[in-house]
Amino acid sequence: MNAPKKKTVIISIIIILIISAGAAATRKFFAPQKTTYITAPAARFDLEESVLATGILKAFKTVAVGAQVNGQLKTLHVALGDKVKKGQLLAEIDPVLPQNTLKDAEAQVDNLQAQTRSKQALLKQYELAYQRQNQMNAKDAGSRADLESAQAQLESTKHDIVALEAQIRKSIIAVDTARANLGYTRIHAPIDGAVISIDTEEGQTVVSNQAATTILTLATLDTMTVKAKISEADVIRVKPGLTTYFNLLGDADKRYYSKLRAIEPGPVSSGTSGSGTNSSTSSGSSSAVYYYGLFEVPNSDNKLKVSMTTQVASVLNQVKQALCIPVSALGDKQKDGRITVKVLEGGISQPRNIRTGISNNVQVQVLEGLREGEKVVVGDSMLLPKSESSNMPPPGKR
Repeated sequence: MNAPKKKTVIISIIIILIISAGAAATRKFFAPQKTTYITAPAARFDLEESVLATGILKAFKTVAVGAQVNGQLKTLHVALGDKVKKGQLLAEIDPVLPQNTLKDAEAQVDNLQAQTRSKQALLKQYELAYQRQNQMNAKDAGSRADLESAQAQLESTKHDIVALEAQIRKSIIAVDTARANLGYTRIHAPIDGAVISIDTEEGQTVVSNQAATTILTLATLDTMTVKAKISEADVIRVKPGLTTYFNLLGDADKRYYSKLRAIEPGPVSSGTSGSGTNSSTSSGSSSAVYYYGLFEVPNSDNKLKVSMTTQVASVLNQVKQALCIPVSALGDKQKDGRITVKVLEGGISQPRNIRTGISNNVQVQVLEGLREGEKVVVGDSMLLPKSESSNMPPPGKR
């Protein structure tokens, strides 16, 4: 073969190889990509539908123990955290001023009683004088004027005695009041409880002219009340008697169970959201409205403290070992109430209508239309941008 022909053959072979490589590259880079799916199997779980709320712990009964008289707090017989019994002496206010007031009131009573006895002695004298004048007048031995004067003195003295007796009764009331005020200088516990705050220290002057000054606060801590702030979107779904539980921020694993006792009829307005819910609806106002749900829990070990924050759940429905799929797998809702999902069958996504039950906003119960183990599509590569789709790693589940 001469050189020109050999050169032509080589060039032809090179051209054929280039065309073949181009065709292969075209098939590789421009062929439609195979869709990959993210799936989840229909599996069984214990499912619970509940209304969630943020709550706060309060003592079942709280009493602010105050002072009803003025004076210096002389002695405080308890300390913060002490447990006290009903009737136990808690504090003493300097009794000097109430004692003096009582003595003054008693002296006033003595004075009025002495005046009354004096008037009663005069009354006897005026009665005798009137009798003499009346006898003399009957015999025309006395003047009419003397009789009238004796009668006037008699009547005036009787009225004076009545007035003094009224003043005595008033003074006796003042004595009783002064004696009660003296008793108020010794402050006793009105209930069994624990001292949760001390607002007035020894040596501090107590002034209670307009309102009773709080000395300390007692609370019954053996039972605690939980006040759960339930949003207006959820309050219509809860009612007294529902099983309710909560956990503490510092002990999220332990649940404290009870029954919802009541829902306060009046709202508690708040500018910030203090409640959550598993409901898809929520208050759209920036100033949300909440209602307190109340229930009690025992606290014999005093582990629960006043003003602790709680995460509360009021259980609406519960299903044991319900067949569930992720909420994200749900599609459009049909007119008959069924919901469309995509089921992976032989590597192909097929639509299917199912009937659902309760939901906790993560998982939803499947009542009809799926079998346990069937895989529903929760996402696919077609929903991703091309740059992400081309670099997407192989799915964990097919």
